[in-house]
Amino acid sequence: MTLKIHQDHARFKAIVRGRIKQNLRRFIQKGEMIGKRGKDFITIPVPTIEIPRFRYGPKQQGGVGQGEGEVGTILGPAGDGAAQGDGKGKAGDAPGHHLLEVDVSLDELAEILGEELELPRIQPKGNDRIVTEKTRYVGINTTGPESLRHFRRTFRQALKRQIITGTYDPRNPVVVPYREDRRYRTWKVTTRPESNALIIYIMDVSGSMGDEQKEIVRIESFWIDTWLRHHYKGLVGRYIIHDAVAREVDRETFFHTRESGGTMISSAYKLAAEILEADHPPEQWNSYVFHFSDGDNWSADDTRLCCDILEGRILPRVNLFAYGQVESPYGSGQFIKDLRERFGQDERVALSEIADKEAIYTSIKEILGKGR
Repeated sequence: MTLKIHQDHARFKAIVRGRIKQNLRRFIQKGEMIGKRGKDFITIPVPTIEIPRFRYGPKQQGGVGQGEGEVGTILGPAGDGAAQGDGKGKAGDAPGHHLLEVDVSLDELAEILGEELELPRIQPKGNDRIVTEKTRYVGINTTGPESLRHFRRTFRQALKRQIITGTYDPRNPVVVPYREDRRYRTWKVTTRPESNALIIYIMDVSGSMGDEQKEIVRIESFWIDTWLRHHYKGLVGRYIIHDAVAREVDRETFFHTRESGGTMISSAYKLAAEILEADHPPEQWNSYVFHFSDGDNWSADDTRLCCDILEGRILPRVNLFAYGQVESPYGSGQFIKDLRERFGQDERVALSEIADKEAIYTSIKEILGKGR
């Protein structure tokens, strides 16, 4: 019976996984789904799923193939009226089709994302300064807390003592451990460095970036986070917003700052470079910089300065720099053209144009598809 339950549960999980993959493009576009995110799980609505099984109808319905009819009669719903319907039927009592909300771990969601988008695995480099502690049971001792008593070793020691002293009776095999027979597990705490990553998110909050553009950034950032957390034990997020001036903020402020002012992108790139240079040496950290903007910048001179900062200070220190240009009716869209001209062949640079929510799916593949 237990084996049957496990088999059914595995089949159910496989069906859920298949449904999520089929509808992944639609799920990716839904910002409200992110709001249902827990610490390690996310709730996803999928159509009601049932394991296939036989259904038995009511009794007194007659046997199979019974009833009036001639050879060649087309089988269909009972009665013409029932097939066509006149809209005058009574309220029904049958259940309708509902959505089933299932909890999916973020790791499993990342696996599905990687399979569906055919994303290459990321190979982390180096280890950062953070270490994790792991407890391992390495031996047996004669003292210890009762919660760690090793019952089999204790029983064996008591049996050995009774055999040696001649008090063991095979006809009445009762083994009573004494205090000196007790054995306890011993443990050792080991430290282990973990591959960790830094993500610097940069967003333009100038007057041309509206709520719709920021919602696109929020959704795409969630999926980028999910994929990278699948490859790194620890993920440190830093957030920079900029108009004509850049400043570092917390995550909540990052996604809810009201737009205003002009645009000077170099201010954000300078701040990102300072963060990388001060705290995150490239030989120890896997660093990522993701910038989202509508493509407007103050001047061609500032764009050239941005390219110089990227080339000299940011790219030598990161696994990947990605720029996502969110379409806006007020943005010129020129910045991605300038980046493409300067860095179009650089494997450390990913460029993506995001016209609307439907384009997020393709943009994620363009940004993460390099596997860096």
